[in-house]
Amino acid sequence: MRRTTLVTAVAAASALVLTACGGGDGGSASGDSGEITFWDTSGPNESPVFAKIAQDCATKGGYKVKTETVAFDQALNNYRTAAQGGQGPDVFRAEVAWVPQLAKLGYVVDLTGTELAGDTSDFLETPLGSTKFDGKTYGVPQVTDSLALFYNKKLLADAGVEPPKTWDEVKAAAAKLGGEKTIFINNDAYYALPFIYGAGGDLVDADAKKIVVNSAENVKALETAKGLLDAKAATTALDPANSYNNMQAAFTSGEVAMVVNGPWSVADYLKGAAFTDAANLGIAPVPGETAGEGSAPVGGHDYTIRQGTKAKDSSIKFVACMSGVESQVAVAKELGLLPTRKSAYENADVKANAVVSAFEPVVTSAHPRAWIPEGGQLFDPLKIAYADVLAGKKDAKTALDEVAKSYKDTVVPEYTVG
Repeated sequence: MRRTTLVTAVAAASALVLTACGGGDGGSASGDSGEITFWDTSGPNESPVFAKIAQDCATKGGYKVKTETVAFDQALNNYRTAAQGGQGPDVFRAEVAWVPQLAKLGYVVDLTGTELAGDTSDFLETPLGSTKFDGKTYGVPQVTDSLALFYNKKLLADAGVEPPKTWDEVKAAAAKLGGEKTIFINNDAYYALPFIYGAGGDLVDADAKKIVVNSAENVKALETAKGLLDAKAATTALDPANSYNNMQAAFTSGEVAMVVNGPWSVADYLKGAAFTDAANLGIAPVPGETAGEGSAPVGGHDYTIRQGTKAKDSSIKFVACMSGVESQVAVAKELGLLPTRKSAYENADVKANAVVSAFEPVVTSAHPRAWIPEGGQLFDPLKIAYADVLAGKKDAKTALDEVAKSYKDTVVPEYTVG
């Protein structure tokens, strides 16, 4: 997932990308319009780079591309509304949880049998899994991400603290790191997953069609998070709507020593007073219940092609270019975002990127989520429950039982409650 409830709206912008030469084989002679509209759902730090790569792809491919930057938090609903009426972009940058939903609705092209679904051996297995639904391929991985522990190297070094490998080590470090200033816990559902996965839990078992969000493992996981607050070893925001922004401000200013976040946050951190020296930003795997057992969710984005596009051939060429090794290397070098192709990590410039290098083992071992059409709907009930637990409004068992009931009533009614 990447930040479905966290990313701020991006101001709409568009750029017409024209080919340097006319008459590519994606033109009207083959029944293909040769003109693509691409909805880019990335943020303001990222969209100029994707627009430039889109321009390069169009120049090389012999087609036209209009790149439109669409607010992330509105993109899915806008796409569904447009696609239902036979309108919308030809190519859509979809969050990984959206792909099975759009496939089930018939709003994206089945790419099985096209060159995009041919040799996929270079893609990392977990991000590739997000492109599948009912045994068919509906997307191509663009970027992947996960969550890691970000830490202020100077604050930890001055306190004589090593990056913690367990949540107990986080608690123990609090005496040296200023108590509640040790770590900021974002009370959003996605950020509950490292606690849940690290405890051996999950939200649903898609294979068994079972709801497991209220398992004993998950109760313990949320109690671990609340325990850090109770021990004055962490802080959080009581207002869930501002939790992410408060976390970012506290870490970039040096007010707190550690946070759990993804690679998309690095550009913002490096603008902060605490990280005017980029070398002060440390990245490590998220802690777990025991050392080496930390586990974080896989997120990211996939390229999809709208069902009914008049530029299918050109769109296939465009997606092949945008997801190719050269493009992924450029994205990693310029933005520090994580490639979905194994070979991109072998590039010398990519290896030299400290953020990508630090995240490579994290994404390689990231925990796959349930790639079901309802996957994106699992987070809203959990978000409410997690915030209530951290605020002390409800105990973990009661809160998670309510989530399980919500899943059964409104999200996956055909599942049994474990």
